[in-house]
Amino acid sequence: MTTLNLNVLSDKPDHTLPGRKPPWLRVKLPGGPAYETLRATIDHHKLHTVCESAKCPNMGECWGRGTATIMILGDVCTRSCGFCHIATGRPPVLDLDEPRRVGQAVGLMSLKHLVITSVNRDELPDGGASIWARTILEIRKSSPKTTIEVLIPDFCGDWSALQIVLDAKPNILAHNTETVPSRYKTVRPQAKYGRTLELLRRAKEQGFVTKTGIMVGIGETEEEIQRTMRDIRGADVDILTIGQYLQPTREHLPIARWVTPDQFAEYKRFGLEIGFKVVESGPLVRSSYHAEEQADLHLASA
Repeated sequence: MTTLNLNVLSDKPDHTLPGRKPPWLRVKLPGGPAYETLRATIDHHKLHTVCESAKCPNMGECWGRGTATIMILGDVCTRSCGFCHIATGRPPVLDLDEPRRVGQAVGLMSLKHLVITSVNRDELPDGGASIWARTILEIRKSSPKTTIEVLIPDFCGDWSALQIVLDAKPNILAHNTETVPSRYKTVRPQAKYGRTLELLRRAKEQGFVTKTGIMVGIGETEEEIQRTMRDIRGADVDILTIGQYLQPTREHLPIARWVTPDQFAEYKRFGLEIGFKVVESGPLVRSSYHAEEQADLHLASA
């Protein structure tokens, strides 16, 4: 049976975590012509990005390459996950013009691949699914050659809402698992592990390329990571991302340990051996990190 090589792994929390991040987690400050151009486009069209709202460590690299993850449905989330820096509260009035602005901006940027995500809007009857569908259609109108990856919420298990998004035909359907089941009540208390797997399974049954991501270093064990990876693969997911949890502020969940680059390499080896088509595993990996390259690898062989 395929297993993780525990000789290079450690699930013991490091209670002597240094104040500074280890060298493999240090990144350059954002800047440069491509960064400034993208910044101007996003500001002009009054769009939100998860790169900014979630304090992504890769923003400088990705924006410097002209890629960003657009966040729709506003920038206030109805959920309060222990790891996430996006603001929690009562969202403002639904912006019905947002899909048009997103489509217009994407048309101007001439992107090969685009990732869209959103906050949770649990107060809406369809969880925002209709805005998701309209956004995909507006992008298709303005930039038909752009491949679209959607990183969606779980819509509280409303499968008719999920179907609204699927009917708009994104190229890749992503929904993050985030962590192992034993950590759900602490890490993402308003979500359900089984519901996440069911969403991914339903999308795959309709022929979609599926993708999910997990964080490590947030209190899980190596055995739990292995079981979770097997569960996800059991839902026939194609693409898996694995990255280090980074504490956005002191009010968020603490980091339990720094996971080394060698450990991430072992996760990748294990993931490919159990059948994932693509595994992006590294300290700085996030859901949309190198998403264009992942899409190229999988869509080209599909």
